Amino acid sequence: MILVLALVTATLQPASPKVGDLITVTFPAPVVLEASRDFEVVSRDGNRVVVRTFQPKPFAMNGTVGGTRFLNMQVPVGSVLKRGDGMQPSPLAPPKPIPYPVLPWYAIAAAALCAAAAWAVVWWRSRERVEEVAPAIAPADRLRAAVRTLVENPSYELRWAALANETRAYLNATRPNLTGDLTTSELVPRLGERERVIEEILRQGDLQKFSRKGPAPQNFEELAMQVLNVATGFSPSQEGRAEARPTS
Repeated sequence: MILVLALVTATLQPASPKVGDLITVTFPAPVVLEASRDFEVVSRDGNRVVVRTFQPKPFAMNGTVGGTRFLNMQVPVGSVLKRGDGMQPSPLAPPKPIPYPVLPWYAIAAAALCAAAAWAVVWWRSRERVEEVAPAIAPADRLRAAVRTLVENPSYELRWAALANETRAYLNATRPNLTGDLTTSELVPRLGERERVIEEILRQGDLQKFSRKGPAPQNFEELAMQVLNVATGFSPSQEGRAEARPTS
């Protein structure tokens, strides 16, 4: 549809708009519309504007096109209602009852069966399980085994640190006053005169763990056997003589 007002023409799309339709108005030049309460400007782009109205009657547009002012350009708008419509609402069909869903009940029943089966399997396996309790190792036996392992593995780089840790574990298990939270400086004054070899072991372990230079040159096997003698009363020479003693 082409609208003509004086020297201003415009093309309307759709040609017969209805209430609520998006109406595209195309002018021959860029257009500037004046605001109006009769219609809403949806978008504008140069010589094209998109408007709409929700009133079932024609409305007028005013503005300027390429420097030419126009007034009262009528845009026809028809109603969406048919002629002679009594505005009476159509009868509604009665609502259909919605059947109660049964799928959730099936899901709950399946979950309950799975849970019962899982509990049955756990209960059955718990009857067959036999608790295996590792026998407690005496502190002296643990220290003796650790010393022998370290002596037999001279290539182990952290032998001094491992020996110091095992010595601390033995002291912590056998001496109430030599707890594991004590530093070497705190622990050494609590040792007896005959236990100075323990101090040497602890010092060597600290040097290996915390010093860049590492432990001082010492005979590892000799100190390891001495700490056994002092801590556990174990003497390899005495054990050998006891095993070699002939029976009468």
